[in-house]
Amino acid sequence: MNDHPEDMSMSQLQWACRRGMLELDVLLSNFLREAYSKAAYEDQQSFIELLNCADPELFTWLMGYEAPPHEFMKIVGMIRQHARSRI
Repeated sequence: MNDHPEDMSMSQLQWACRRGMLELDVLLSNFLREAYSKAAYEDQQSFIELLNCADPELFTWLMGYEAPPHEFMKIVGMIRQHARSRI
C-alpha cells in the first residue's frame, strides 16, 4: 500500500478499511469517514501504515488487549478515542 496520504484516494482507503472482522471494519471505517480528514498529516500517514498490519494485531491493539508498537500508539489511541466518543 502506498504510504503517502495525498496519493491515497478515499475509495482506496475505504477498501483498505474492509477487514476480515466486523469489529475492525466498523472501527476503521468510522474513523476514516468521521475523523481522518481532520487529522494531522503525520496521523493520516500513521493510519495508512496501520492498515498494513494483520487483522489479529489490529484487533488486539484496538480492543486494548495489547499495547501497539510505539509507532502506532498515537493513531491507535485516536481510533479508540473516536470509537468511545460515538457511544
